[in-house]
Amino acid sequence: MANFKIFTKFKPAGDQPKAIEDLVGGIKKGFRHQTLLGVTGSGKTFTAANVIAAIGKPTLVIAHNKTLAAQLAQEYREFFPDNAVHYFVSYYDFYQPEAYLPVTDTYIEKEAQINEEIERLRHASTQALLTRRDCIIVASVSCIYGLGSPVEYEKVNLRIQKEMVADRADLIRKFIHIYFDRTNADLTPGQFRALGNAVEIMPVNERIIYKMDLVEGKIEKILKIDAITRRIIEEVEVFFLFPAKHFVTPEDERVRAIEDIKNELEERLAQFKKEGKLLEAERIKRRTNYDLALIREIGYCNGIENYSRHFSGKKEGEPPDTLLSYFPHNKDGSADFLTIIDESHVTVPQIGGMYAGDASRKQNLVEHGFRLPSARDNRPLRFDEFQERIGQTIYTSATPGKFEMEHSDPSRNSGQGLVAEQLIRPTGLVDPMIEVKPVIEKPFDKAQGRGYKGQIQDFIEQAEIEVKKGNRVIATTLTKKMAEDLSEYLKEKKIKAEYLHSEIQTLDRIQILTEFRKGKFDIIVGVNLLREGLDLPEVTLIGILDADREGFLRSETSLIQTIGRAARNIDGRVILYADHVTGSMEKAMSETKRRRDLQIAYNTKHGITPKTIIKAIQDITDQIESEHAKTLKTLLQFDEARFQKNPKKLIEEKQKQMNNAVKVLDFETAAILRDEIKELLLKMEGKSSVKAKKK
Repeated sequence: MANFKIFTKFKPAGDQPKAIEDLVGGIKKGFRHQTLLGVTGSGKTFTAANVIAAIGKPTLVIAHNKTLAAQLAQEYREFFPDNAVHYFVSYYDFYQPEAYLPVTDTYIEKEAQINEEIERLRHASTQALLTRRDCIIVASVSCIYGLGSPVEYEKVNLRIQKEMVADRADLIRKFIHIYFDRTNADLTPGQFRALGNAVEIMPVNERIIYKMDLVEGKIEKILKIDAITRRIIEEVEVFFLFPAKHFVTPEDERVRAIEDIKNELEERLAQFKKEGKLLEAERIKRRTNYDLALIREIGYCNGIENYSRHFSGKKEGEPPDTLLSYFPHNKDGSADFLTIIDESHVTVPQIGGMYAGDASRKQNLVEHGFRLPSARDNRPLRFDEFQERIGQTIYTSATPGKFEMEHSDPSRNSGQGLVAEQLIRPTGLVDPMIEVKPVIEKPFDKAQGRGYKGQIQDFIEQAEIEVKKGNRVIATTLTKKMAEDLSEYLKEKKIKAEYLHSEIQTLDRIQILTEFRKGKFDIIVGVNLLREGLDLPEVTLIGILDADREGFLRSETSLIQTIGRAARNIDGRVILYADHVTGSMEKAMSETKRRRDLQIAYNTKHGITPKTIIKAIQDITDQIESEHAKTLKTLLQFDEARFQKNPKKLIEEKQKQMNNAVKVLDFETAAILRDEIKELLLKMEGKSSVKAKKK
């Protein structure tokens, strides 16, 4: 049993104690499926954290998007500062998958932009799982996509120890063997360099340098060094080094894989020729032979993941290894970890839908000679395969879906499940009041003495009332274009607004939400990205535009989730802009009223006065800040004493260093020095845009 210890000043309250007791009891009884039906702001994450601490098993938390995963990772880190809480999401900032469109005869090449910092965090997740049990991994659905074998990944890790017999050439060979790159420049994760009788290396999962001093064929000393300041952190006796890539293939396996690919190519060529598909045959022949030549020469080719089945040695149709493979398992192969699926009404269908879309795209590529049939095995898990690979599961949602209820509700599952309701918030907050207003503008009526300006103008008037009070406002639209247009219109009206949708990069989305909470923006305009799980207690008004457009974005579930965003503030309210009340609107308003009535009754009975949630403004970007910014802050701290003594002399020295860096084409160092000089000049004027880190 892993030792998870919660650090928090809060104690379970409201419905939380009963929910925790029920869920822990259900796990001990062996229930595979349980659902935590908790309203927005009822503290579902806190309840889940208490369950994790009580059960003491490694835990996988799955969220349906990167933004929510980042928020959950931060919350779990706050609850468990002494345990390993990691963030595992897709490392692509931009990803256009390879595809072929037969109707227009259009081939689309794969395009991808990898975020190196997120890749580092992925390695930190897998290494933590292989070295300790007190792990919580917060992941997006990328956790069901192919990843290298944990057996091979763990097998080739190096144990570097003081007094170990090794010379310089020996260490270099070992590091190259586990996919580290050699460099003569500054180190980044996954690189090493040899300097005289010393070798320095930066592991792929952290920004720390390990320096090994070699004397007479042995490692005499191992120093752990800060990568930026070169300050010696400590001298260590031993450290472990995992491969710089998740896909690890021994040389003999690589040779075998190449032969297997050649054999599959011959079979495919024979089939195409038999069917008279000469164009497809020529296409697959050229593509595969080109890829094989690259793999022989440099061990890699663009799209090498399409040959993953051959490199892993798996059989045709066999599921790939994924992040789930890195979690501990019992001797019988069953999962020895807990799974929590957050906002399950969205996440479960998303997990279930990944396989079909991928399979359809791959089938077109295979049929028309762009890929070998084995490319189909580079895929996400099917939903049944996912279910087989996870252990006991808790689904959390304010609006659980059909799957969760059918598997958790004991009346539908022979008593082998459990649904824990959490409708009462510890803060006493109740669900918001809802008002329905028209969409279309109505001209001034002399008889009634009033008119109506339409949903946009009315929303602006209502938003300005809240902004003057220092509150925040959300508007939800039906399309990304509408979100962008409304955001620009608000800016023209001198209102601090920003749009937020799925095309904005991961870290930028998180940063925008943080700045929104801090007050840099007063209004955020989005589509459905703002619905589930985003904790924004400063929001007092939500305007749901075109609420009567029946469909996914205006379904009962979507409306309840959106309404819930205003339930973290005592002054929260929601305006549904609609010209008629749809069935979904009616159900959402009815359920909100039911919950609100129960909450008010509970508060009255227990003498509770509702309080707005007070939550520290933090986000995961504090931990994945750019290396340039980190270096700049550290240098300012490092040079503070010299600046106080003689600022002009320090600036002159920095200018010389910058010019020297430019002469040797070291533009990265020059850029850092340039920005430091700017900050030093600002400090001389009593200004500064960057705060030095505290010692």
